[in-house]
Amino acid sequence: MFFKKNIKNIENNRLIKISALLIHAAKIDENYSLNEEKIIKETLLELGANSENINEIIEDGKKIETNSNQILEFTKEVKNMDIDNKKKIIESLWRIIYSNNEADVYETSLMRRLAGLLYVDNITMGDIKNKIKKEYL
Repeated sequence: MFFKKNIKNIENNRLIKISALLIHAAKIDENYSLNEEKIIKETLLELGANSENINEIIEDGKKIETNSNQILEFTKEVKNMDIDNKKKIIESLWRIIYSNNEADVYETSLMRRLAGLLYVDNITMGDIKNKIKKEYL
């Protein structure tokens, strides 16, 4: 029982840090919307979050994001994921950015930094950006 509970805590901590990264992207333009939160919830559910505690994960992610002055602690979780999950998260980040139909200089700067921190090449990052941009614009 202890082992299962410990694994669940590790998984929740991973999801909380991922939510903090997504929340950071949503807040960087100083306009955190319900639509962005919906994208964050959908992403976390795709990554295995339990629907019963999704709001708690997001609230914990908001607290961590507010109290952190760097994104490195959030990106560690994503950096070690397989490429398919990394792509899901990057798609979600671009969806958050384009959910208001534009990408400002702070948002695009964040994504350039994240490409390096997550070890995602420019071609992959550009392909994902263009895919999501077509959905929104």
